[in-house]
Amino acid sequence: MNAPRDSIPEVGAETYLFASIDGGHITWLTDALARLGSVVVLGPDTQSIDERITLLSPVAVFIDFSSEQSAIAASLHQRLKRDWPALPILATGVSAEPAAMLAALRAGVDDFIDMAAPPTDAVSTLRTLLERRSSQQVGSRGCTLTLLGARAGLGVTTLATSLALTLHDLLTQTPARPPGRVSRHGVALLDLGLPARDGLLYLDTQSGFSFVDGVRNLRRLDQTLLHTALAHHGSGVAVLPLPASLTQVREISHADSVALIKRLSDFFDFQIADLGGFSTVDFIAQTVREAQRTWVVCDQSIGAIVSTAHLLKELRSRGVETEGLSLVVNKFDNHVGLSAKDIAERLELPLRHVLPARSAQLLTAASRGEMLVRSARTDPYSQAVSVLARSLHQEFMSPAGQPPAKDPRWGALISRFRKSPSEG
Repeated sequence: MNAPRDSIPEVGAETYLFASIDGGHITWLTDALARLGSVVVLGPDTQSIDERITLLSPVAVFIDFSSEQSAIAASLHQRLKRDWPALPILATGVSAEPAAMLAALRAGVDDFIDMAAPPTDAVSTLRTLLERRSSQQVGSRGCTLTLLGARAGLGVTTLATSLALTLHDLLTQTPARPPGRVSRHGVALLDLGLPARDGLLYLDTQSGFSFVDGVRNLRRLDQTLLHTALAHHGSGVAVLPLPASLTQVREISHADSVALIKRLSDFFDFQIADLGGFSTVDFIAQTVREAQRTWVVCDQSIGAIVSTAHLLKELRSRGVETEGLSLVVNKFDNHVGLSAKDIAERLELPLRHVLPARSAQLLTAASRGEMLVRSARTDPYSQAVSVLARSLHQEFMSPAGQPPAKDPRWGALISRFRKSPSEG
């Protein structure tokens, strides 16, 4: 994948979209938010708005509801709420035009900016909205878990497929969703590891729709397309693999690929991204930044430990804070004189879990076209995967669980608002 520069701005240089044709209003909002970031204007033709949102990852969208634009504004708001439900939307207008404010309220915008008021009021209103969204954001997106493996053969795909099946079973056993959660469904396995499409193979599933196809259809992505295009295992787990011809991967950018992963989290409770053996570190780094959880999978071999240490070094050089990653020691054998704790200390990662070496049992199940977590639920490997699945389920699906979708920029953004000189 060809990687353009990171399209997500740093804190203090955030992007805000403004749908307006009024030059005076554009200048007013640009000046009001100058200390916080840049305002990108959307003209009357908003056909490219999905592409803008994907590439710029805006903090919020402002829509001008002034009288001559109110009809178009209401239509745009309706589409944004349908296609980008997690994105904050604010209306702008002038209090001297009560019709504009009424149209905005009827449309159901998140808040209203009065352009007849001091510009500091816009900053205050935006800050309050982001704080409210941050505290109420339970379930606006599903949890993305990235599984990293520095080389092929560490068992990442086996873990990813097993975890996807076990998590899906837990979800189907849940009688009701906690209050406040949006309607999503099940688990998606992003089969992006190498060797390619092994996840499909393990699940005995066929797919004619690939990750590259998903990127190309990003603007059309909705529940209907996902239901009809994505491959589904008999359990209900959705699978999105790499294309059969890996040369197609070069035709899409890292930014668009990560945008697809982020977009899919609007539709699934959990998505497991298998990046075992994936060699493009820039893409891995961007994916890790978007994921709610990242587990680094390693075994007891010296080669695996050295390769994993090198991968972590590469991620750190790209600004990834590896302190937030966790280690899963796979294929663990008590007879080997290297403990899981020793491996964690060498890699400077917190130890999340240990999975036992059960190669023979896993191979026997695979030879019958089965997954061990389904055919032998009491096997030590199945039990270990079940513990991991239950911890994720409890963390992200319980009413008291931490919201999985909190944008990592928002905490820093709100802090910046509080320190902003624009509020005097």
